[in-house]
Amino acid sequence: MMPGGLTEAKPATPEIQEIVDEVKSQLEEKTNETYEEFKAVEYKTQVVAGINYYIKVQVGQNSYIHIKVFKALPQHNQCLTLTGYQTDKSKDDELTGF
Repeated sequence: MMPGGLTEAKPATPEIQEIVDEVKSQLEEKTNETYEEFKAVEYKTQVVAGINYYIKVQVGQNSYIHIKVFKALPQHNQCLTLTGYQTDKSKDDELTGF
């Protein structure tokens, strides 16, 4: 994988769901919404000075949000940070860099 480039989309794993769960409250604060359903569906990664995760999250029956989460390099000992999001997405919308 080329540094800075996005990987191909992959089905979400339990690790990705843990990332989503950890940043859920950050998203709810930014959107002023409460999400009963918050299920990771698929993701892409981007290697930078750490890893950006672009994750498609199902928040309702036909409602999706794309989130961008930054995970710093291990030696920086930082929490996961929600660095961006896109609302009003569908199941078929492609994850892209944002």
